[in-house]
Amino acid sequence: MELDISESSLPVYEALASQVRLNMIQLLAKQPMNIRELAEALGLSSAIMTMHVKKLEKAKLISTRMVPGKGGVQKICSIAADKIEITMPVAQDQVREFHQTEVPVGHYTDFDIVPTCGLATIDHIIGEFDEPRYFWDAERVHARILWFGQGFIEYKVPNFLLSSQRPEELEISMEISSEAPFTNDNWPSDLSFYLNDIHLGTWTSPGDFGDKPGKYTPSWWPSVVNQYGLLKRLRITQEGTFMDGHHISNVNLDQLSIEHKQWTFRIAVLNDAQHIGGATLFGTGFGNYNQDILFKLFYTQETQQAKS
Repeated sequence: MELDISESSLPVYEALASQVRLNMIQLLAKQPMNIRELAEALGLSSAIMTMHVKKLEKAKLISTRMVPGKGGVQKICSIAADKIEITMPVAQDQVREFHQTEVPVGHYTDFDIVPTCGLATIDHIIGEFDEPRYFWDAERVHARILWFGQGFIEYKVPNFLLSSQRPEELEISMEISSEAPFTNDNWPSDLSFYLNDIHLGTWTSPGDFGDKPGKYTPSWWPSVVNQYGLLKRLRITQEGTFMDGHHISNVNLDQLSIEHKQWTFRIAVLNDAQHIGGATLFGTGFGNYNQDILFKLFYTQETQQAKS
C-alpha cells in the first residue's frame, strides 16, 4: 500500500490511530478470525468489534468474506496489506531530476530457463505451462506475468542520459517472488541481479505467495498459482548497491559503464545457488503493484563552467 500526505490517505491514518485496531491487526497477522473471535480476544462486544472491522475494511487494511458456520453465516477477517509506504512531500529545492523507463516484463531480449515456467497476458495463458519454447511466442511482448524455476531472463534498456548530465543514482524497482509448484509462502529463492554483465548482488525471496488474490491480478487467474510478489528496489550509487536500503555489494555506478546508450539487465536463479526456488515477475495488471520493471536514473546537470 502506497500513501502520501493527502486527504485520500486519511482513512488509513485514522484506522491506525487506535490501540484496539492495532491489536486487531496483530491478531489477524497470525491467522484469519471472525468477529466473535476478535471480540473475545480483546474483551469487547461484537457490536463494538463490528465498528472497528468496518474502519479497517474501509481503509483496505483488512478484507472480509462471509462463510457458513455452525451458528449461521459468519464474517471472516484477514490482513489485506503486507506493507505500507508513505511518500513525504519534498521541498522544491530538493527535487531531483531523473530519466525514467518502464520495461514490460514480456519485453525480454534473451532467456535460458528450465521449468516450472510460463507466461500470460492479462487475458490468457500464452501457450502451455512448463514449456520454455513459448517464451519465444510472438505474443510474449504482451505478457504481464512470467515465471521460471531456474536460469535467467534478460532485458535491454535504453539510456537517455545526455552528455551534460552526471549520473548520481540508478534505481530499479520490480514486483517479484519465488516460483514454487502451485504456491508456497515458505519457498526461499536466491535471485541474482546483473547490470551490463556485472553482478550487482543477490536477494533471497522468502516465498511464492498465494494466500489471497493480488490487488490487480485478473479474476480469471487460477487461485492455486502465483498471486502477488514483493516490491523490491535496487539502488546503485557511488557508495555501492542496496536492496531496500540494505547494502548487498560494493558495486558502484562508476563500475557499470552507466553512460552507455543501452543497458543490459538480467535476473537469474543460478544453478549453484543455495536456494534454487525460481522467480516470478509481475507486471501491470498482475500482483499488488501496477507497474512493470521501472528504471530511474537520477542525475545532476553540469554547468558550462564545470564542463570547461
